Amino acid sequence: MMKRSSGVLMHISSLPGPYGIGSFGKEAYRFVDFLVRTRQTYWQILPLTTTSYGDSPYQSFSAFAGNPNFIDLDVLKEETWLTTCELEQFKKEVSSDPEKVDYGQLFKSRREILDKAVARFVASGGKERSDYQDFVKKESDWLMPYVYYMTVKESFSLVAFTKWPEDFRKYDHDKVVAHCEEHKEQMDYHLVTQFWFFQQWSQLKLYANEQGIKIIGDMPIYVAHDSVEMWTHSELFKVNEEGEPLMVAGTPPDNFSDDGQYWGNPIYNWDYMKATGYSWWIERMKASFKLYDMIRIDHFRGFESYWEVPYGAPSSADGHWTKGPGSELFDTLEKALGQLPIIAEDLGFMTPEVIAMREHTGYPGMKILQFAFNGDSESDDMPHNYDANTVAYVGTHDNETGRGHYEDTCSQKERDQADHYLNRQEGESPVHAYHRGIASSVSRLAIYTMQDLLNLDNRARMNEPSTIGGNWQWRMREDAITKEVEDDLLDLTLTYYRARFE
Repeated sequence: MMKRSSGVLMHISSLPGPYGIGSFGKEAYRFVDFLVRTRQTYWQILPLTTTSYGDSPYQSFSAFAGNPNFIDLDVLKEETWLTTCELEQFKKEVSSDPEKVDYGQLFKSRREILDKAVARFVASGGKERSDYQDFVKKESDWLMPYVYYMTVKESFSLVAFTKWPEDFRKYDHDKVVAHCEEHKEQMDYHLVTQFWFFQQWSQLKLYANEQGIKIIGDMPIYVAHDSVEMWTHSELFKVNEEGEPLMVAGTPPDNFSDDGQYWGNPIYNWDYMKATGYSWWIERMKASFKLYDMIRIDHFRGFESYWEVPYGAPSSADGHWTKGPGSELFDTLEKALGQLPIIAEDLGFMTPEVIAMREHTGYPGMKILQFAFNGDSESDDMPHNYDANTVAYVGTHDNETGRGHYEDTCSQKERDQADHYLNRQEGESPVHAYHRGIASSVSRLAIYTMQDLLNLDNRARMNEPSTIGGNWQWRMREDAITKEVEDDLLDLTLTYYRARFE
């Protein structure tokens, strides 16, 4: 059971630094130090997996591989794989706006500089190092298929595997290996960058843990259509003979969208997964707990029932609800791996069956303060209605910032209700009052987004669901965390008895 505590949601990509995107470099270590000084217990991040079209960490080429964008280039310079001159030139190419990630520029420039580093590593005999060989051997079950997938993908202009030449659309090990042998530089790139990614993340996580900070990771429920899992293990999904999905994921129409949300992720073949003892999920969970101390599972309700849409349907409104594996999956996981520290993202359309599944697992659910105020009546999202076994947020990466919500979305009646309920004081910012609301609640864990701690408006919003472009870009300025910001967070933490005990 979690102790009363708090933490901060801040994705790696949003950390400051000179190389266009946050990384596992010194700014990440400085952020851990900030959490320590303010007596936090948790650092919550978004998925660390690769990103593809749309730049979303929830649409990855692999459920296991790490994002090479997060590799710290300064460490590569210290190890002589890069030169000072190369890094200075790279800075000029990618750092035009310190508060935004330019993914288009990174896609080109970061690959070029990492190619140089990998080439030097290989030329120096780096592939003969015992730590590298141990990594490749230990992670080969997911690593080699991923390397093959990305190598073949790059040889066919990065298009989705369903558009590759017919001989390669279905995974044939011997044929794929022979093809990849002709593209050894690309294979080396993906092998070595994965080695660096996991090496650097392990060191950062170790540092955080040694300072008493635990990492909350994020696991998307689904994998992407354009992914190594769909290519190598299509039997895990509802697909036709050509490997195309029969059904894809989405959400039904609701108050926010008449058509619902058409996600497009392939739907799992739960009958097959059950017949194989949910072995793929066991391996996925095992790998995830090497990376994180606790995991938030995205779209938890989808394990009870999920909205599936015929592939190619004009909108998600053409879908229907289908039963998922329910508690049986989590019972199987815990039997194989022991009790799991999981947060259930139980937002959205809840039913008694979903609530019963969450309560059966014992996993804490989530509460979002932005949903609390409707202008006149009580709601379940008001802090006095929270249960202790919950994680309280003002908002998540999918919501507006707290300030943005108050200023741009709330009606005057809703603002008045929030101010009165939270006893907002004269001169106090709305978001600080929001923070008092979740900090003082009975929820065992309160998580503040970094944007809200900095009192930023919606220009700092991380993601707007159902839109492509302009998302996942926000970065914190290097000088953003002032003494006032630290003091406010420390005061919240001490006042409401959420401080990590030494």
